[in-house]
Amino acid sequence: MKIEQIYTGCLAQGAYYITSNGEAAIIDPLREIQPYLDRLERDQVKLKYIFETHFHADFVSGHLDLSKETQAPIVYGPNAKPEFECIVATDGQEFKIGDITIKALHTPGHTMESTTYLLIDSNGKDHAIFSGDTLFIGDVGRPDLAQKAAGMTQDELAGILYHSLRDKIMTLPDDVTVYPAHGAGSACGKNMSKETVSTIGNQKATNYALRENMTEAEFIKEVTDGLLPPPAYFSMNVAMNKKGYESFETVLHNGMKAIDVKDFEAIAEETGALILDTRSAADFSKGYIPQSINIGINGDFAPWVGTLIANVKQPIILVTEDGLEEETVTRLSRVGFDTIIGHLDGGFGAWQKVGFETDAVNRISAEQFANEVNIKEDRIIDIRKETEYEAEHIEDAYSKPLAYINDWVKDINPNEHFYLHCAGGYRSMIAASILQARGFRNFSEIEGGFGAIAKTNIPKSDFVCQSKTLKS
Repeated sequence: MKIEQIYTGCLAQGAYYITSNGEAAIIDPLREIQPYLDRLERDQVKLKYIFETHFHADFVSGHLDLSKETQAPIVYGPNAKPEFECIVATDGQEFKIGDITIKALHTPGHTMESTTYLLIDSNGKDHAIFSGDTLFIGDVGRPDLAQKAAGMTQDELAGILYHSLRDKIMTLPDDVTVYPAHGAGSACGKNMSKETVSTIGNQKATNYALRENMTEAEFIKEVTDGLLPPPAYFSMNVAMNKKGYESFETVLHNGMKAIDVKDFEAIAEETGALILDTRSAADFSKGYIPQSINIGINGDFAPWVGTLIANVKQPIILVTEDGLEEETVTRLSRVGFDTIIGHLDGGFGAWQKVGFETDAVNRISAEQFANEVNIKEDRIIDIRKETEYEAEHIEDAYSKPLAYINDWVKDINPNEHFYLHCAGGYRSMIAASILQARGFRNFSEIEGGFGAIAKTNIPKSDFVCQSKTLKS
């Protein structure tokens, strides 16, 4: 028996590849399936089942393409009603893969079809669980995402989750390994550990939501406290996972179309496409195509695209670094952005070469900021998460998280200069591109963000450990 966690950092997502005696199972696969097909061929095993722990909201799963290519059936838990052929398992139903058994444990609460898969080894011993979004390392799945589909409140779903954890998971032996669907950075929970593997016993000892003698009322209060609104693209990804989607190969083919620089503007206008520039913040600040939005590929790219663009059907034209076109299309497809018209042939360099109009961002160093700012009079906007702000911030700075830019942008006075920063410059350049696309030019973005500012003599609040201020 072999268990491999295939972890994708930009989504904080874990898929699982399991083999035993010539057969295999894959749990919660990503959208692009070629790596799985290559693995199956290399290991000379037959894919017997594709298990889905629930209808994912934060990414589009590869279950349909993988099943089409391998003929392996898709398995969901009870209550699942997808619009394609699959096995809807009953609670306790067992599936044989080589010498091992996968047992479906219905664990609703995060969603009503949420199912944990228990792996029983060849000796009949409970070996591991694949807990999806029911149990994370250090946290549990948020119960507010499925309210509309379930016709319940988040408190009612949290109560169901309480019993799923205590009746189905906490009764398992302490040495059972826990393999969750996500780790720190995912929006599917609020207090996840950076660790991606644990045990039942360890989680009983350290996970706040599995605390001994915790009442249902206490659980509901603590699990629902401080939940941020889910990104708008979540519901669209759920729909794609339930109803089906375009083949990844088709999406990739479209996205890899090279658009000549002379045709670029006309195509963007005709299609209503958003120009998404995925170069680094440093490169973008020096020059970009007017009206472009910058979300750098080397960062939390896909989640920020989903949070800020929201509509997965929005047509997109890409401006990327040379050679990163395919990687960019792949990452967009993982979160359901399939309407990719193509990419600028030759990138921004080609645009510059023909002498077309460019724009730039007023980016200043932390040292320049420290020398020219008047803390008591100048306006400073900190776009980090609230927990980061609460941990430590510049005196008198305003907390305006990037995720809510569409709400707070309307309060900006276009005639008043302000300074803009995040933690390191990645998010502030995203915000700068959005602000300039909407006509705001009255700001300076600070290179290096709070990390660089903290090294200057700028007055700051007293530091508070983020674990004590954590709300999301």
